[in-house]
Amino acid sequence: MDDPDRQADAVMRAARVLVGVIARSVAEVEDIVSLPQLRVLVLVASRGTLNLGQVAEALGVHPSNATRTVERLVVAGLLERTEDPADRRYLALELSKDGHDVVESVMAYRRESILAVMENMSPTSRRALARTLESFAEAAGEPSEGEDAYVLGLPT
Repeated sequence: MDDPDRQADAVMRAARVLVGVIARSVAEVEDIVSLPQLRVLVLVASRGTLNLGQVAEALGVHPSNATRTVERLVVAGLLERTEDPADRRYLALELSKDGHDVVESVMAYRRESILAVMENMSPTSRRALARTLESFAEAAGEPSEGEDAYVLGLPT
């Protein structure tokens, strides 16, 4: 398949499967958090302790939007807010145990769903898929692990 349009169609078809997995994983926790709230939890889970300004910047939203979202998470007991010992003008945000559990639940659901699909593939196809997706992610500038892993670039 050398036709770029057919190649793009194949990627889009696979992307529909992944979007479905992600949508179902979000639906699993929608009675606990909204998508914008989940994005904040995942951001803090992947980067560690942050302040409100860092959350707003990382998500590309106005600080007032980040403040409202964070406040809801604090009230729900999913984020803990403490004074930053380095600068008392800032509040440090960390996941609570419940917040960590929500993020872990979503990521486990996604992993299990993807593994279930991959069980229908041969080992050779699974290895080829993993290599191809790594190459695709690298070409798009997607981090493999660490500070931005799991953080969708969607507005809150």
